[in-house]
Amino acid sequence: MPRPLGELEDSVMTRVWKWNRPVTVREVLEDLQQERSIAYTTVMTVLDNLHQKGWVRREAEGRAYRYEAVSTRAAYAAALMNEAWSQSDNPAAALVAFFGMMSEEQREALSDAMRIVGPVSQAPISQASDSEAPISEAPISRDPATQAAENPGEAEPEAER
Repeated sequence: MPRPLGELEDSVMTRVWKWNRPVTVREVLEDLQQERSIAYTTVMTVLDNLHQKGWVRREAEGRAYRYEAVSTRAAYAAALMNEAWSQSDNPAAALVAFFGMMSEEQREALSDAMRIVGPVSQAPISQASDSEAPISEAPISRDPATQAAENPGEAEPEAER
């Protein structure tokens, strides 16, 4: 499970996710400078740290790099929610409390997501055989962040080298 991004890491990743293309340190710097005073080397260090942590990949362009997200913000949010939920000693109660905090828009988004996922099987996973699972179901053996990193889906594919 990834640990939550720090405040500056999140500000940088927000831009990388929003722009959904390879970005330079200079582009991120100029956008961040509209909100705060920040040095080029600080942004460069944050992007390098995000690369070392596996959040972005980079490709050399002259003497600089272009950075792009390895997975989506949705995958990051899902991994954080999954980790928080798995830490509970009473997952059902945690879900009830979480649902109680949701806005009407969030409940509608949850309802839409449940329609996309489809009905939940009543049989325990350990009793279901592979032949019983519909072909359209995605495997659930890995956490969402791992799946997103292996199959970015929404992120653009890495350029061939």
